[in-house]
Amino acid sequence: MASGGLQYQFARLNIAEKLIAINVLIFILVGLTSVLFGVSNTAILGWFELPKDFFTFLTQPWSLVTYSFLHAGIGHIFWNMLMLYFAGRIFLNLFGDQRFINVYFLGVILGGLIFLLSYNVFPGLLKTNTSLIGASAGVTAVLIFVCAYIPNQEVRIIFFNVKLWYVGLFFVLIDLIQIPYGGNVGGRLAHLGGAFLGYTYARQLLKGKDIGEGFTKFLKAMGSLFKSKDKSAPLKTVYKKNKANTAKSKFDYDKEARQRKIDDILDKISKSGYESLSKAEKDFLFKAGKED
Repeated sequence: MASGGLQYQFARLNIAEKLIAINVLIFILVGLTSVLFGVSNTAILGWFELPKDFFTFLTQPWSLVTYSFLHAGIGHIFWNMLMLYFAGRIFLNLFGDQRFINVYFLGVILGGLIFLLSYNVFPGLLKTNTSLIGASAGVTAVLIFVCAYIPNQEVRIIFFNVKLWYVGLFFVLIDLIQIPYGGNVGGRLAHLGGAFLGYTYARQLLKGKDIGEGFTKFLKAMGSLFKSKDKSAPLKTVYKKNKANTAKSKFDYDKEARQRKIDDILDKISKSGYESLSKAEKDFLFKAGKED
């Protein structure tokens, strides 16, 4: 019962909350493994962190993604997940899960590639012994995406309303300033890679071009490899599908009409900006984001 309850609660989370839950679970498991089995964190992280050496990376290419699920300490994971939660809420009020996945993981990948490139090109970094962990590149990609897509939208920060583009500019400047003075150069460069991805994705989307379409197709192709193929299934599936179509035709019609309205509102945002929406349109978009 407890397991079923946890699965149900997990299924109800949006994609950003699911990523937060997975990151926290991995953080706890790594810590428990280290304490209970006497395995050092270094030994565990070594298989999944992104190494700076290109040839070492070739022996563990999965680390270009897995590094984003590892964190160095409670402060590291806390601030990453807090930012992911708030940026994710704004993002998912505008778009669905697949586009969120595109922005987040493309940010992770580009951030990792910039880290790799930098540590194999710039002379000042060549002798630095380091590797990359943390979700910051993906989180920054999501944050900068919303800041670039609806830059004039205001958010409440403590006692003041601040436009999103100010928020995005603040975080980018913090990383730029800390490269020469604050240490963690690799992490800062990865953040900037995620920021670049988020900004570019948003600006291209406002022009009607989704630069993540190829990534979506890749993920669907990968997913299809793991789907079971039952030769006896087609006839049974056709029969059930026909019954479902008859019973749920009104539901499907309402769903399509709702999606058309969402698309119309998003088109209006891309042409005239978020501020051009009426209060009713903003309320509808907010409710639609919470229901998806």
